[in-house]
Amino acid sequence: MTPGSRFLRPALLALADGTVYRGEGFGAETVGVGEVCFNTSMTGYQEIVTDPSYAGQIVTMTYTQIGNVGVNAEDAEAARPFLAGFVVKEIFRTPSNFRSTGDLDGYLARHGVPGICGIDTRALVRRIRDGGFQTGVLSSDPKRQDERALVERARSAPTLDGRDLVATVTTSEPYRWHEGAWKGVEGQPPRPSPPTERLRLVAYDYGVKRNILRLLVEQGFDVTVVPARTPAREVLSMRPDAVFLSNGPGDPAAVADAPSIVREIVHADVPVFGICLGHQILGLALGGETRKLKFGHHGGNQPGQDLFTGKVSICAENHGYAVDPESLRAAGEPVEITHQNLNDGTVEGLAHSKRPIFSVQYHPEAAPGPHDASYFFRRFREMAERRRRGEPVTGATIARGQ
Repeated sequence: MTPGSRFLRPALLALADGTVYRGEGFGAETVGVGEVCFNTSMTGYQEIVTDPSYAGQIVTMTYTQIGNVGVNAEDAEAARPFLAGFVVKEIFRTPSNFRSTGDLDGYLARHGVPGICGIDTRALVRRIRDGGFQTGVLSSDPKRQDERALVERARSAPTLDGRDLVATVTTSEPYRWHEGAWKGVEGQPPRPSPPTERLRLVAYDYGVKRNILRLLVEQGFDVTVVPARTPAREVLSMRPDAVFLSNGPGDPAAVADAPSIVREIVHADVPVFGICLGHQILGLALGGETRKLKFGHHGGNQPGQDLFTGKVSICAENHGYAVDPESLRAAGEPVEITHQNLNDGTVEGLAHSKRPIFSVQYHPEAAPGPHDASYFFRRFREMAERRRRGEPVTGATIARGQ
C-alpha cells in the first residue's frame, strides 16, 4: 500500500535484458516504451516530469517519496509531459502543500503517462548504473501484464540513437515569451530588476524549459522562440543581438539540419549561448562529434569545475550524450574546454577564442537544482551588450571574466 492510495492495480516494468519488476500502477492506464534512466534529485519532481528533454525515456527517481507536494501550474516546465513513463518507490496521492492544486497521479493520468511504484528502485538503478542504458516497457494497464510479451517488445523497440526526438517537442510556430522569474512568497527579499536596455534574443526551441526563458527575460532580453528547423537566414533577418540554443531530448547528431543551421549563425558572429543539447549541437557545428554515455547524468548534484578558476559548482544535469573533446581538437576550430564534470571528466563547457560563443552542458536555470551556475545568464547578457557596443569580445574572454 502506498501513502494516500485510493486504489491498487498491477503494473509491470520489463527491461530488454529480461529483468521484470512488478508493482502498483498510477497515472494513465497505458503502456510506455523508452530508454530507462534514473534521476538523483531529491526535490523538483514536477519539473523533471515536465522537462521535454525526457522525451523517449522512462524516468526512475532515486529519492523515495514522490508526489508529497502535489503539482501546480507554476512549476511545469512545458505545456505537458513528454516522458514515456515514471518509476518511483512511493507515490503520494494525497499531497500536502500550500501551492498544490492537484496530485501527481491525476496529472500523469490526464496527460497519458504511465507510472509504477512499489518496486525496488535501488536494484533498478544499480542495474542501469552497472550495465548502462537499456530499453524498457512500462505497463500500468491491468490487461497488458504478460511478462514475455513486454520483454520482447522492449528488445524490439528502437533506442534513442539516431532518432530525432526534437521534432516531437519543438514548437510548431514562433512565439514571444514575456514572463520573468517567479517572484516567490510574501516576505522574500526582492530580486534585482532586469536591465532597462532591452536586447533582442532569438531562442531555438529544441525542447526548451520555461525557466530558461524566464531567466533570459530577467536578464533584459526580448525573447522570440522559434522552431528547431528555422533557417539561419530567417533568424538573422530578425537582427538579433544574441541567439540561444536550448536543451532538448535524444541524440544530438540526429537533430535534422541543426548543426548546419548553427554553423551559419556562428559564422555571422552573432553572440551564441547553448545549454545541454544546445551545447552538444554547438559542438557538432564547430566540427566535433558526440558520444553516448553509459548511463548519463540526471540529477541536481553533479560537480562541474571551471577550468580557468578551479571553482566547482554543484549543477543540475539531464543528458545521455556528451561532446567528444578529441574530435573538437581534431576539427581545428579555436575552441577551449572551459568546464568539466569531476565524476567522469565529461566536457561541461565550451568557449570560442575568436567568436562570441560559449556553452554549458548542465542546466544553470536550476529547475530543479541548485543555483550555483546561474551566473551564465549574466555572462550571456554581458557578451551581448559588449558585442552591441562594438567592443571586441569572445566566448573565451567572457569565460575568463575578462
